[in-house]
Amino acid sequence: MLQDIADGIQKGLNGKSFDGSLKFDCGADGVIVLVDNTASTQDRDTDCTIRISRDNLGKLLTGKLNPVTGVALGKLKVSGNMAVAMKLGQLLG
Repeated sequence: MLQDIADGIQKGLNGKSFDGSLKFDCGADGVIVLVDNTASTQDRDTDCTIRISRDNLGKLLTGKLNPVTGVALGKLKVSGNMAVAMKLGQLLG
């Protein structure tokens, strides 16, 4: 369930700063939005959107899917401000 993933991301955000807003769009499964150091499942406009399946999102967040490889293989698509997507790697890494 996406709420469980959002809760896990929220724990990872504690004590860290994320500048910008980012949305993981998992299609019919829903969305996870990161804005103001908060992870939620409430949809809204963001600086950057990453379209990814729920399964691949789990792999991305656990380090089992390299973001560059994911883009190359079409497992995730990034639109909007690419700099925000790059900050995500520093935040999660």
